[in-house]
Amino acid sequence: MIGNTLGEYACVYLVQTAGLNAEKTSALRRACFKDDVKMLCVKNTLLKKAFESSERDYSELYDLLHGETTLLLSNTGNAPAKLIKKFRDKNDTLPMLKGAYVEETVYIGEAQLDTLSNIKSKNELIADVIALLQSPAKNVISGLQSGATKLHGILETLSNK
Repeated sequence: MIGNTLGEYACVYLVQTAGLNAEKTSALRRACFKDDVKMLCVKNTLLKKAFESSERDYSELYDLLHGETTLLLSNTGNAPAKLIKKFRDKNDTLPMLKGAYVEETVYIGEAQLDTLSNIKSKNELIADVIALLQSPAKNVISGLQSGATKLHGILETLSNK
């Protein structure tokens, strides 16, 4: 079951939630549901088997499979990281990032949380590229329109004389 679920998501976060009480765990689950992040509590041995049978190379995450592990799965690279930071702002505690696999890149350790939260998603990058491509075209069209207006004004002035 875990293997099938892994294949549906481009981003996998390994998080430690041990130490959260039931109320905070429920709040984290609700936050995940709201932000379209799937949260699964898994056994490390089953997760390692799912990683090994996957088409992707998760081998760099194997050393992180100790203690209690919770998976946060998403198709938006920065969504789980932003969720963790936002959740911490409210509770000033866990969850703690063990590591993540985002768009074929592995991030290990709590120190990578800021980097992960600042990553742009594919859709955000595509929007940025389109905006950059449209900008010169808009400038050319604007220049042509202002030039046509000036030319029209000059011709009208000449015709009136």
